[in-house]
Amino acid sequence: MTRAVVIATTASETPMGAQAYERAITARAAEALVRTGHPGAVQEVVARSLRSPLHGNRRLPMGWLSSARPSARRLLGHLVYPRHALVHRMDLVLPPPPGPDVVTLHDLVSWDFEDESAPVRAAAAELRRADAVICVSEFTATQALERLGLTDVTVVHNGVDERYFDPPSLDAAWLPRHGIPGPFVLYAGGSSARKNLPGLSAAWGLASRGLPDWHLVLAGPRSDIRTALFAGLPRVVHLGRVEDAVMPSLVAAAGCVVVPSHYEGFGLPALEGMAAGVPVVSSNRSSLPEVVGDAGILVDPAPDALAEGLLAVASSSVDLAAMTERGRRRAQRFTWDRAADGHAAVWASLL
Repeated sequence: MTRAVVIATTASETPMGAQAYERAITARAAEALVRTGHPGAVQEVVARSLRSPLHGNRRLPMGWLSSARPSARRLLGHLVYPRHALVHRMDLVLPPPPGPDVVTLHDLVSWDFEDESAPVRAAAAELRRADAVICVSEFTATQALERLGLTDVTVVHNGVDERYFDPPSLDAAWLPRHGIPGPFVLYAGGSSARKNLPGLSAAWGLASRGLPDWHLVLAGPRSDIRTALFAGLPRVVHLGRVEDAVMPSLVAAAGCVVVPSHYEGFGLPALEGMAAGVPVVSSNRSSLPEVVGDAGILVDPAPDALAEGLLAVASSSVDLAAMTERGRRRAQRFTWDRAADGHAAVWASLL
């Protein structure tokens, strides 16, 4: 008999949206199971590479796992997880368990973008064999069907951290100390190709002439690509990674949140901006219309359209008060408690 739910993740040096998802679901898993009527123990497996200094309770040959044959991965799975456990793998690199296997599929970027990590060799076959696959958006579910042939998946949308709804104001000196004296557009995210930073750079080159008092603020891991793309453009501030405790307040202080991506499996930055009551200018691609709905300005992620969206916010040519109120109401539907309940329902069906 299956007696426990094991949530399996990998340690990360630079936590991003996937790690926010892992933390939120893991923290709520036990209570969510109780609500299903199938209470049980929840255990964590946090894998790290053989020489990693990061926190974890399993050491695994991560590089080998990415290219290992399915049979070898299954054999290692017998050694990694507790016996008689239902295992929910939140990272495709982790080996499958001998018992019930639940897998999270955030997106298919590994298959579509050369600058992302290459897909795990066995991932597609293991997803087809899994007892349950949870996708974080209808967009990802559609991609999973069209690209991987997955016909039976469960869509459970991500949630938004409650701190984004009413965060404390930033210290009065915080923005000037970081070179932000006035209103600003905030981009929060990475620098990979799918994030479309070339498009944002070109858009800011167009829009900045009509926004002489505004800055473009870039939050997220620094990179040579990012520095080069925005070099020479006016009033661009590179913050690098911002502490988790500060991010909700920074988002709430923005005059606009921009999400220019070509591809997002879900799009947490858009949802966080909506929760904070900030106007959102978002790409109309991939999962973003599913998240934003009518609560933001959806545009083609081309430079001219992105620039028009930013100028529309700054000029108040749209009813910003009504749009941000719709955003807050829409964001309230995306809770981590609801997401945890969706996960627990899948687990309970297999216990």
